[in-house]
Formats: sequence, C-alpha cells, structure tokens
Amino acid sequence: MAVVGSGDYRYERVPSWPNMPRYWAFGAASDGAVNSKDEVHIFSRGDHPLTIWDTDGNFISSWGEGTFSANPHGIYIAPNDNVWLVDRDYHIATEYTPAGKPLRTLGNKLAPAPSFQGIPFNMPSGLAIAPNGEMFVSDGYGGHRVHKFSAEGELLLSWGREGTGPGEFALLHNVWVDKDSRVFICDRENNRIQVFDDQGSFLEEWTDLAAPGDIWIHDDIVYVVEQGGGNGVSIWTLDGTLITRWRGNQGAGEGTVIGGHGLCVDSHGSIYVTEIGRGQRVSKFVRV
Repeated sequence: MAVVGSGDYRYERVPSWPNMPRYWAFGAASDGAVNSKDEVHIFSRGDHPLTIWDTDGNFISSWGEGTFSANPHGIYIAPNDNVWLVDRDYHIATEYTPAGKPLRTLGNKLAPAPSFQGIPFNMPSGLAIAPNGEMFVSDGYGGHRVHKFSAEGELLLSWGREGTGPGEFALLHNVWVDKDSRVFICDRENNRIQVFDDQGSFLEEWTDLAAPGDIWIHDDIVYVVEQGGGNGVSIWTLDGTLITRWRGNQGAGEGTVIGGHGLCVDSHGSIYVTEIGRGQRVSKFVRV
C-alpha cells in the first residue's frame, strides 16, 4: 500500500474497513467518533444510522434505525460515553446512552429557528463539549452562529453572523473544543478554521485549508478533513503549524479519500475518515 503523510505522521490505508455484515452498507457516512473503550461509532445516512465497531472493524452493535432525517450530520461522544447526535434537517442535537436510549434534546424537532433571530437551531452541524462540561453547537447551514450551553442544557451565549470577517461564517460545518476551552470552528465555505475563547472572542484563523469539513484533536494534535482541493487530510499542531497533508486526488494519496466529510482518531493514532458522495465508505489509516 502507498504511504501517505510524512515524518512521524505517516500512514497506510487499510484496504477494507470495517467487516460489514452481509447485505449492509453505510450509505453516505457522515461522521465518526471514538469512545473510551476505543469503539468506533459511525453516523451515516443508510438503513443503520449508528453503527459501532472495534478498531479491527468487527461489528459490535447498531441503533437508531428509523430515528433520523435524511441528513444526520455530526456525532460527539462525551467523557461518560454518552453519544450526542446532531440531525441537520431535524434541527436538533440529542444525547443518548451508549445503548441508544434518548436522554434529552436541544432544539425543537422540525422547527427551524428563523436565521435573523440568532437562536438555536437552523440546520446545525456539530456539537463538542469543553473540559468544564459546557457544550458548543455549530449552528451551521442556516443559523451562522455558535451556541454555548451549560452542562445542564441552558443556553448561555451565542455569537456569529453570516460573512467573511472575524467571527463571521459562511458555513459552520463542525466544531471542537480543546483542553484550554478554545473553540475551533470549521468555517468550510470560507476555507478556514476560526478559533475563539469560550466567551466567543475571536483569537485567530487558520487559512491554509481547502473547505475544512471536520476536526478532531487527540494528544494535542489537530486532525482535519478537507473537502476541497481534491479532498484529503491535514494534521496540525495546536498553534496552527501544518505537520503534514495528503490529497485524495494526487500523488501517493490518490484514491485514499473519496468524498471525505468527517473523521475521528482512536487511542493508537489511527484515523477514520467518513465519506459521502461517490465514496460512501469509511477509510481507516494506520500509522506506520
């Protein structure tokens, strides 16, 4: 197999991951997350929307059949292994037990908030939890806002509007919060990641990106799936220094990423890229 990446961050793509049950398919694989047991959760737009696998690709379980809209979008697993799922077209974010029992929902199902009001939600895309338990939701396609909630689900703060300047967004496609409670927003159509403090103050932007679609931070390393520029993966330090990058349409990376949309990283540093469009698969990259 071709080796992608460079330096200490070199990877090979596993030829076939996971071991899909007979007659099953992901459909468009929207996003992924890994829990404390290294169980890989894939949120997809097929008949089995939430599937769970071990890192070798063996099937563990599935749930959520018949629960979501045609465009389920983002997944985040909390420190207690509860699963947050963001449904773009239902305009909600819902917390589930690891077994799939719904616990609470932010937003009102099938009731999008008018964009001009700036309140949750209008086609949200992702959710992430800060070290203190506060939650941040990227209200992505229609809201053009970031919403901050208490751990109990009370709306505390919202910021942002449509535009291209600092603190403005074209499309908030996903969100992450680092160990210092900095909020990272994939501002996809503006080809950048914007970084804020937890009070919504703009800190910096990373612009050497082509349509960043999702972000995951593991061991102080930042992993990004880029949906533009031929589709690919880039890896960064926390201060925004590029470590390595590969594209799915060129060089050794050709064909390794097709329609990448989301990603996650397990405890061994393996990367899982969820793919929509022509790909509709999950590509696992093992560090070599």
